[in-house]
Order: sequence, then C-alpha cells, then structure tokens
Amino acid sequence: MTNTIFVPGTFTENWRHLMGITDSVTRAAHNAWALFAGDGLAPPHRTESVVVGRGPHRTLRRFGPDDGGDPVLLVTPLAASPTCYDLMPDQSLVQYLSELGRSTFVVEYGEMTSEDRDLGLEYWIDEIVPESIHLVSELCGNRDVDVVAWSIGGAMALLTSAAHPELPVRSITAFGSPLDFSKIPVMAPLRLIGKLCAEPVIDVLNSVFGGVPAPLVQAAYRVTALDRELARPWFVASNITDAGKLSRMELVDRFQDEISGYAGRAFAQLAQMTVANDLSGGKLRLGERVVDLAGVTVPVLAFAGTEDILAPSRAVEPVTRLLPNTSVRFVEVPGTHLGMLAGARARTTSWVELAAFLEEPGCDEEPGCDEEPGYGVEAGFVDPGQDRSASPSPAAAPHPERADR
Repeated sequence: MTNTIFVPGTFTENWRHLMGITDSVTRAAHNAWALFAGDGLAPPHRTESVVVGRGPHRTLRRFGPDDGGDPVLLVTPLAASPTCYDLMPDQSLVQYLSELGRSTFVVEYGEMTSEDRDLGLEYWIDEIVPESIHLVSELCGNRDVDVVAWSIGGAMALLTSAAHPELPVRSITAFGSPLDFSKIPVMAPLRLIGKLCAEPVIDVLNSVFGGVPAPLVQAAYRVTALDRELARPWFVASNITDAGKLSRMELVDRFQDEISGYAGRAFAQLAQMTVANDLSGGKLRLGERVVDLAGVTVPVLAFAGTEDILAPSRAVEPVTRLLPNTSVRFVEVPGTHLGMLAGARARTTSWVELAAFLEEPGCDEEPGCDEEPGYGVEAGFVDPGQDRSASPSPAAAPHPERADR
C-alpha cells in the first residue's frame, strides 16, 4: 500500500502562485498595449493656471490664487517646454512654490516659425524677460520678483539683469546654467565642428527653415542622452508590469517631444557663444553692444548637478567669480540636467535649498542667518482675452524612467 503524504497549504500556495503569474501577465499585456498601441499609460498633466498676459512669444501664466505671496517668475531656456517646471504631479516645481505660498508665474515663448528668423537673443534680454518681470511685479502690488531659470535660461536671466539693473528683481536662481563651455566634455566635438563649419550650416538652415526646426533640435537632444535611448528597450522589458515607472518614462518622453525649434539669429548667437566661449570671460557681444555680467547686483543662487553632463559643475562654477558686485551661492545637488530641477530627489535637495534662499536671498552676507540646508515683432503684453498673434540646454535623464538623478 502506498502512503500518501498530505502537505497542508501546497494547493493553495500553488494556486496563489499561478494567480500571481496570471496577474503579472495581464498587467504586462495591458501596459504593452497602452505603450505601443494605445494612448499611453500616463495621463496628460498640467497644473491648473490662468493666462494673465499675452504678447508675441510671451504668454504669462499664473499658478495658484491671484492673491498669493511674493512673486516668482520661472524662465525657460529657448526651445524648451515650460513643462520642465511642471513635469508630473509629484515632481512639479510650480506646485511646490505654490505650496510655499508664493505667487508663481511662468513665461512661455511658443513655436518659432520662419517669420522669426531675425529674432536674436536681444529679443529675450531686452523685451520678453524684462516685460515679464515688470508685469509680474505689477500684478503682485509692485513687489520685487524672484527669477528662477533653468539651463541656458539662467544665463539669459543673468544677462537680462546685467543689461537692465533697474528691473524690479529681488534675486536670481539658475539651475544648471553653464558659463564656461570649454569645461563641458560632451560639447568638445561640437565646438570643434562648429569652428570648422558652423556658419555655412547655420546659413543653410536659416535660409531654408528660418532657423533650426523642432525635429532636428529634438533629435540632437536625444543624442546627448544616448545611453538613455539605448537602454530604453531593456528598461521597458524589465519593468513591463510596473505602470508607475513606465508612466514616469512617458512623461519625460513627452517633455522631450515638446521641445521646439530655434529662431535663426538666436541660434547663430548661441552657437557663436558656445564656440567662442564668450561668457567664460563674463561678457557677451551682441552686435555693437557688450553685456557684462558684472552688472548683476542682485543675490544669485547657482545649482550644479552631480550627474549633469550638459552643465557639469566646472562649467557652472565660474558664476562665483564673474559676478563681483553681488553675493553668489554655488551649490552642488544630486541629479542630471533635468533631474536636479524636476527629479524625484529635487523635493528634498535643490527645492529645499531654493526655498531657504528665497526666504533670505542675502542670507550669506547677514549675521544671524539660519544655517544652510547643506547639499553639498510687436512688443509688450496685451489683454489675454484679446486675440493677438505673433506678427544648449535641456536633456532627459540618462535613465529612461524618470528625471530623478
């Protein structure tokens, strides 16, 4: 007679295991369908805002109540989407600043067309950014404005302040804003190529498209994060059951897909600035005029990401010696170029540092300040209800999932 050994729970455990496999297969199938055949996993995200000013290539949005606290203006670099400040629900700088009780504004530039080929950096430095600052100040009871900018937008904010010291600016914060392009290893081949053939290439692009079209700019930015692009198939395959991770990847991808083109003259000036490395000396020539960063007199906070290949610390750090007439705080934080601004760790690192700086911008010079957190065209705005049309920079984190490094 054969003895049968009964092991309690074996059938139940096997059934649960089988159900677990079935559930995983179901989730994987659902996620794969959504990614490759459906509308995606991540729902569109944009924090509610109100248009409070509109003009050619300058749409000003306010987040939060109209009776909020001290004003902050977020300035984007050319070609970048303003969603860099509102990437996803738990990684939104506009929401964070609003939670701090700040009146938060973002200026959007919109698409560039062939009709904008003659717009140069002066258009932003002398018109768009100054007029945005003035309007934000007026809307907030003529209070001074804290300007926060990312990537080359930080250099634009500094140049604007230097060129117009009379602006009602209280402070400037720059996330990953390089001033010495010779200190960016990934830019070395491009700078060499630029010295040899930048001018004829730019002339062709300008004559055909009026600048650099969005698809070309998007492709170039993806090349700067080539490891992320190459890792994408493996990342998707290894996380096919994790909708959260795949959703965060999608949101970063959407941000990249929203990158727009460059106006011809502005791109030529940026290319010249990169190749000639003018800002490393603190001065930028715009035609017959020279803008000197020594003209900045408001407190400055400059962030550098420890994993940023587009604006490594050595390229950002010169800000400490190029602004002799004001106080400058240079802070390294964890993250890539986009990650330091909008990554999962930003809320407990760079955003905490930013909040402390906005509380007391001149704190480093004042006795008794709290201890630091310590982490190592037609001009002007018109009424938004009136229909008036207009007559490098960001990169995704190397990891496909999210900008959190």
